[in-house]
Amino acid sequence: MSEPIQPDLVVYDQERSEGGRLTIAGVDEAGRGCWAGPVVAAAVILPDGWCPAGLDDSKKLTARRREALCGEIRASALSWGACAVSPAEIDRVNILQATLQGMARSLHKLGVAPDLVLIDGLQAPKVPWPTDTVVKGDGTSACIAAASILAKEFRDRIMSVWDRKYPGYGFAEHKGYGVPRHQEGLGRLGPCAIHRFSYKPIANLDQGQLF
Repeated sequence: MSEPIQPDLVVYDQERSEGGRLTIAGVDEAGRGCWAGPVVAAAVILPDGWCPAGLDDSKKLTARRREALCGEIRASALSWGACAVSPAEIDRVNILQATLQGMARSLHKLGVAPDLVLIDGLQAPKVPWPTDTVVKGDGTSACIAAASILAKEFRDRIMSVWDRKYPGYGFAEHKGYGVPRHQEGLGRLGPCAIHRFSYKPIANLDQGQLF
């Protein structure tokens, strides 16, 4: 009987892990471009060769499929960690540094030390493990795709909670991105405590509108 064909994402990870000899962690973030809410980073170590059906870049998945995969990943991962960096910290250190800090913190939450960390994007945080950046890694590597799903799912849940505390902006719907409904809410209500005041759309508002 022939062996099942492995998805390309798993093949990539197995090549990077030298056939399972190395333990690799994938890292990704969600919410970097939003006007409100935290940026969330996640790190995941998957069992060698493991891949749930439909694993892919979180942006390509429906909300229902992403939620289901999130549960599968958390149940089957060798280890995972996640970290939310607040809007206040984003304003203080800038979004790039906040993202890198979130990535580093999520890696430090892992219960298993990786031999290699694969980071989605072009820049890597300073951590005590070898790192490699992978452009469009969430569509290339299984462990980065898994991290992208956890980061996106956790951030969406956070924004749904904030929607109840700060109604009128539509946070549960758009998750803090700069869509027309969000723009309308800002114009009508002004910014709230979870907006990123260093971002131009917020910083350019009349300061008399704050809170």
